[in-house]
Amino acid sequence: MRALGRYGDGAMRAMLAGVALAAAIGGQGVVWGQDSPTDSPATLAARLEAVMATKGFEHAHWGLLVVDAKSGKSVYERDADQLFAPASVTKLFSTAAALAELGADYRFHTPLARRGTIDKDGVLHGDLILIASGDLCMGGRTGPDGSLVFQDDDHTYAGGNLYSKITAPDPLAGLDHLAREAYAGGLREVTGDVVVDDRLFEAAPATGSGPRFVSPILINDNVVDVIARPGSRAGDQGVVEIRPATTYVAVDAQVETTPAGSRPGLVVVPVAPRRFLVKGRLPAGSGPIVKIHEVDDPPSFARALLIEALRRRGVRVVASPLAANHRTGLPERADALKLPKVAEYVSPPFRENLRVILKVSHNLHASTLPLLLAAKHDEHTLSQGLRRQGAILARLGVAPGTASFAGGAGGARADMATPRAAVALLHAMAARPDASAYETALPILGRDGTLAKAVPSDSPARGHAHAKTGTFFVENELDGKIVLTSKALAGYLETASGRNLVVAAFINNVELDAPTPQRSVSQATAQAGRLLGRICEVLYDDAHQPPSQTTPAQAKPAPATAPTGR
Repeated sequence: MRALGRYGDGAMRAMLAGVALAAAIGGQGVVWGQDSPTDSPATLAARLEAVMATKGFEHAHWGLLVVDAKSGKSVYERDADQLFAPASVTKLFSTAAALAELGADYRFHTPLARRGTIDKDGVLHGDLILIASGDLCMGGRTGPDGSLVFQDDDHTYAGGNLYSKITAPDPLAGLDHLAREAYAGGLREVTGDVVVDDRLFEAAPATGSGPRFVSPILINDNVVDVIARPGSRAGDQGVVEIRPATTYVAVDAQVETTPAGSRPGLVVVPVAPRRFLVKGRLPAGSGPIVKIHEVDDPPSFARALLIEALRRRGVRVVASPLAANHRTGLPERADALKLPKVAEYVSPPFRENLRVILKVSHNLHASTLPLLLAAKHDEHTLSQGLRRQGAILARLGVAPGTASFAGGAGGARADMATPRAAVALLHAMAARPDASAYETALPILGRDGTLAKAVPSDSPARGHAHAKTGTFFVENELDGKIVLTSKALAGYLETASGRNLVVAAFINNVELDAPTPQRSVSQATAQAGRLLGRICEVLYDDAHQPPSQTTPAQAKPAPATAPTGR
């Protein structure tokens, strides 16, 4: 991992451990005072408020809390105790709870079991059962060094843009591992069925864009990637391929190559179960465009892909990959886990999943986390998992009433948090032994993930903040414009002088001048993101800023228990 400014791995944890942030978390604190030796226009407060007064955003609901990590004093705050829509900053909370409960070194174990006997010729007289463990990637993002690979613009967002990318690793790597191991163990034929046991938890809706449903089995994020390329010249038929290649779906490709420089367009339209149309126009000489088709039956999708993987490895399977998954008649899950294993896939450590979730703001994976908490305690519903998450967050110092969540990703109407709750959480996580797994999973300002383009490439602040971002918008049906319900950022920042800050910033409820012929929705929301990047730049540039001022009444000692906020 690249260091955060001058930080090395674990340095943030060592720096923040034991720091008295309780005064800022529990009290109102102050902004720069009148005793500052710096003229008013150069004060931090004036510079931050100038950003918040940017035309088009001056009437937004702004929430901001900046705390000095060493002294625990409030550096600047605005409406820090009001609830805001956090959008994907919600993922700070869901990943923190999962990390605290599962541990950074937790690994998913996904067994392939048999029900029946294998004779001397390697023929299984019975069924193969893939027991889903909730593994978020199933090998599909694992790079050569064992780390999980990501693209800043993840393929799960490809439904709403033309610039998402796929990662290099084989999305079927986990299933191929199971097939290869089963063959190496002597399996040559399966006379019964192949079944996916997806009873780890109940399927639930995901929140945020991307795949809509959470399932205990995830292969390639339960989508089929559609990769379309133009032909050699205008008028030629475009080239369309799907990933993973499978007989499970049928594709009708109607992509035309248009003159170079023309505007591209591509849509994927479901026309029947397991069948979809790819239609569009791609300019000659342009690069590939990625779209996705979400599968509506993840267990049947995984079953088909496993059968195909087994056949590729030389195992004859009588069951057809075109059939649906039927788990009727399976033994109780506890008994299924005791069946003889013919293979097992073990994931990279959970710290790698954190990187994918937080770097690219992966909605499907984050939505799965509360259900993993439930499953760990032999519970099965999203509601039960969120109650578990709430109890964990309370132990981490997030006070009751300062946060509200109905999912793990940030797209639910009930998702709200105060800036002080976010700072309290970040403080608590920085003091834990596994803090480096949390901190290094966050996007780096100006370098990667969702913060890659928040500041210019020559910004002095580039690389000096690790923070989670969030974006959520809706359409105003009255005028067709977009209302930005949330643009948010929370994380750790190191200033030019080496001062360490904890920051939470929220922009809520502002109508954007988009879409218009000159300004797209993505351009408008990107501008809001750059405003938060500008706040980071202002905080970074502290060479001429005065030291923080705190009155005796506000300089409260740290309580013996974890801070609870207000």
